[in-house]
Amino acid sequence: MAEAKPTVYPFPAARRASVRRATKETQIEATVNLDGSGVYDVSTGIGFLDHMVEQLSRHSLIDVTVRAKGDLHIDFHHTTEDVGIVLGEAIAKAMGDRRGIVRYGEATIPMDETLTRVTLDASNRPYLIWKVGFTRPKLGDMDTELFKEWFQAFAQNAGLTLHVENLYGENNHHIVESCFKGLARALRAAIAIDPRKADAVPSTKGVLGGGSADGADV
Repeated sequence: MAEAKPTVYPFPAARRASVRRATKETQIEATVNLDGSGVYDVSTGIGFLDHMVEQLSRHSLIDVTVRAKGDLHIDFHHTTEDVGIVLGEAIAKAMGDRRGIVRYGEATIPMDETLTRVTLDASNRPYLIWKVGFTRPKLGDMDTELFKEWFQAFAQNAGLTLHVENLYGENNHHIVESCFKGLARALRAAIAIDPRKADAVPSTKGVLGGGSADGADV
């Protein structure tokens, strides 16, 4: 009797990518490894943003390196938004045609008195629903309104349909940190390789992105 051969799944090659972006306002470089262990090296010049991107890396298990220089003497807007753009582009590039991914992810994150739900579809059809409010205009030196800008830029460039909803909470730090941790956990689930369909794009069309005007059959 012939010895049974182990099943070999056609997992994609190493899912790594680097992206650079240079404008008159910012110079940013990001490198990601989707199949990492959550190792990070982040320097944006904005301490709170560094902390949030580190949380994203740690809880998604995506290795992340970010180096950013921006016009912080004006404000933090350009650097925050462009970090979201570049990191999102790197994630999208590393996913390639998104073959084999689970595609959907969801996480509900408690943080003391705060509870936040993040749901996403790595559909290559970018869209953001942001139901998060803050009671303070700043956290440290960072304007709280910039967090939506970061999530918008990230979702648009990573090709994510992304819903972020703070269900309740009082502490503004807890609220925003739970948003990033929720994104991390949902993204971790969505980009994981499904061993039963590692050779297929998770769509009846055979490709992710585009589609009909009402979003059907994706």
